Amino acid sequence: MIDIAERTSCCVIGGGPAGVVLGLLLARCGVEVTVLEKHGDFLRDFRGDTVHPATLRLLDELGLAERFAQLPHRRVDRVQLPLDAERSLTVGDFRRLPIEHNYVAMVPQWDLLDLLADAAKQEPGFELRMNTAATGLIREGGRVNGVRYRSSDGTTGELRATITVACDGRDSLVRELAELELQDFATPMDVRWFRVPRRPDDPAGLVGLLRERTFTALIDRADYYQVASVIAKGTDQEGRQHPIDEFNESLRRLVPWFADGRELVADWDDVKLLRVKLDRLRKWHLPGLLCIGDAAHAMSPVGGIGINLAVQDAVAAARHLAEPLRTGRLRRHHVAAVQRRRMPNTVLIQGLQRVLHRNVVAPALRGEVDLSRRVPAPLRIINGTPALRVAPPYLLAYGAWPERPPKEALR
Repeated sequence: MIDIAERTSCCVIGGGPAGVVLGLLLARCGVEVTVLEKHGDFLRDFRGDTVHPATLRLLDELGLAERFAQLPHRRVDRVQLPLDAERSLTVGDFRRLPIEHNYVAMVPQWDLLDLLADAAKQEPGFELRMNTAATGLIREGGRVNGVRYRSSDGTTGELRATITVACDGRDSLVRELAELELQDFATPMDVRWFRVPRRPDDPAGLVGLLRERTFTALIDRADYYQVASVIAKGTDQEGRQHPIDEFNESLRRLVPWFADGRELVADWDDVKLLRVKLDRLRKWHLPGLLCIGDAAHAMSPVGGIGINLAVQDAVAAARHLAEPLRTGRLRRHHVAAVQRRRMPNTVLIQGLQRVLHRNVVAPALRGEVDLSRRVPAPLRIINGTPALRVAPPYLLAYGAWPERPPKEALR
């Protein structure tokens, strides 16, 4: 039973980085926009927390840099892989880039989303509905005319919209639509996420370790590490058959400073699994519908660039859609232009991730890579060619090319 029927210009499904940025930009351009977020807050751990230079510049352009600077965050200006106890291989050095924000900021995603949502709420045309899940699309006459939704109190309704934008991630409501056709690429790994206490004299920032057939990243959160442990795909369940004490003992061998008597992981329930996907829709749009971010292209965690690409998708979408939405002249070619703009960048980045999967990650997980003895060819070429050393940090910073927001959204 439908209890409520409403209308907006743009309905955004999902209050993640892409959805909130798109809502903010469109609202500042005078477009009426409603964002539906199924959770009651943004407090979910083990989400991507890397804020790249392109997003930092966007915050500057939106007049939010000072507020962002007040958030608890750490700066990472290099991406390194340890070769042994004394040597590291630099695979990305942001200090080489002639840009103002020549670093990656590590900030809890919920803090970033709160900042963006608070800024958007200052705009009269913006509405963020928490605890409201989209349950289906309204499809009439060959087009999408909005969504059906259910709130946490059981209220159901229809929200009709000129355009519906899916920003609800790799498990998006619209990903199963046959017309969009999902292209899937095999991945060699999954990722375990968990927390480990951090002490003041532990290494700070972002620490990477490649040992014992796993790659482990330690993300400094002041009093704890957020740990991402890359494992061979499909091996998680077998590992969980062993006592958690064995898991902790392997952590102590992997990370020497963990062997100081501190408590590590209490229970397997504290270890969350991310099943890594690498895929993209062949078609991101239908009449009345657009997909961006992970809803259009699920990225590998390699490089930590998923948030950056999603935000850049949102910026491009706002630039193409704001004026026609505001004037009531939105046509399908405006929507298709977003995919034309962003697809080459997606193909390039996913192609590079597939190369790293094949030549670095998979051999490492099979125990065939010992960085102390031999560096894989792609990393060796990059590290040994001065002109190429700038390419990885630039791609991590901006993707293939940066996007600029609509002028009306700037402050």
